[in-house]
Amino acid sequence: MTATPAAEDLLRELAPQVLGTLMRRYGQFEGCEDAVQEAVLAATVQWPDEGVPDNPRGWLTTVASRRLIDQMRSDHARRERETALAAEVTPADVPDTDDTLVLLFLCCHPTLTPASQTALTLRAVGGLTTAEIAHAFMVPEGTMAARISRAKQRIKAAGSAFSLPEGAEREERLRVVLHVLYLIFNEGYTASSGRELHRADLAREAIRLTRMVHAQLPDDSEVTGLLALMLLTHARRDARTTASGDLVPLDEQDRTTWDRELLDEGTRLAKMSLSGTELGPYQLQAAIAATHADAATADTTNWPQVHALYLILERIAPNPMVTLNRAVALAEAQGPEAGLALLATLDADERMARHHRLLSVRAHLLEKTGDTAGAYEHYRRAAKATASIAERRYLESRAARVRP
Repeated sequence: MTATPAAEDLLRELAPQVLGTLMRRYGQFEGCEDAVQEAVLAATVQWPDEGVPDNPRGWLTTVASRRLIDQMRSDHARRERETALAAEVTPADVPDTDDTLVLLFLCCHPTLTPASQTALTLRAVGGLTTAEIAHAFMVPEGTMAARISRAKQRIKAAGSAFSLPEGAEREERLRVVLHVLYLIFNEGYTASSGRELHRADLAREAIRLTRMVHAQLPDDSEVTGLLALMLLTHARRDARTTASGDLVPLDEQDRTTWDRELLDEGTRLAKMSLSGTELGPYQLQAAIAATHADAATADTTNWPQVHALYLILERIAPNPMVTLNRAVALAEAQGPEAGLALLATLDADERMARHHRLLSVRAHLLEKTGDTAGAYEHYRRAAKATASIAERRYLESRAARVRP
């Protein structure tokens, strides 16, 4: 038997907390993370048959601690240390504090490259598998596994304290933390591969972690903007697919099924985030999402405002995906030909040349101009380029609709 979805959600929530507990107790990031993963695996095997224990966090902590000590016993040079540690392990010795935020900052240690910081956080805190992280970075799984292992070893060699950094270091690492949370949410909202369009567990975990950061830093406009963006985007989750799991684009969604409570909270936070003197990328993306949320129908969307916000975002945080989204807004505001002209500027970008989103947006705009042959070709190419089965089915259906 395998763990139920509820048990999987619980394990995803508890794993970083247990890792934080072990880190405070033993201070070995690599060994602690491995032990927690073994404990989670044991839970997925035992809990379906034996039931979820009354104190699941204590159960995981005890199992992980024993696994770690077993490993330490295999190292003769640590015999004295492991004997003392073994005497301290009791199921009741599990603090109520949640060290996930401290763990987030530890994974964003300055001795690591930005890519390693992101990969390690996705693995240790976000719960993504090494294969999923490898897909996100477009590298072989073995390469990513080695990168994560090296990152753990570098943290160990640096002797970093398990505590929140201060001053400028805290601000610098906060930006990396926010980027990582953004990536986790995006993987949850639109899974990079597999049959399901989204993974609600990852999206919820990203929101939970971002709420935690926001509670600690309520006056940080970018933290507030990121939380607003997640809530406004997650509010549309039930409208994004049909009962059979097929993708429903934004302009065809039943907006009455959007989560009004999340929309209201997200809109309020988006406005709060814009009250400061500086603008960041998450604040602007939240403002864009709030503009969509404010429209009762797709036809009443304030596309000139959406385009203007993307234009500002493109200037402060240049990115081909931002340009791609601006092309969609520009097409809605000024016509598909204007959007296609902007898309043409991305053709020389190697990161985008064969990306399924560029191909699918071009197909959509070609369809709107009446070029069904061109639309068909690009829909087909886009369908072949995505690893998401839900997206592939959608793109193939679009291709079938315009097939010459």
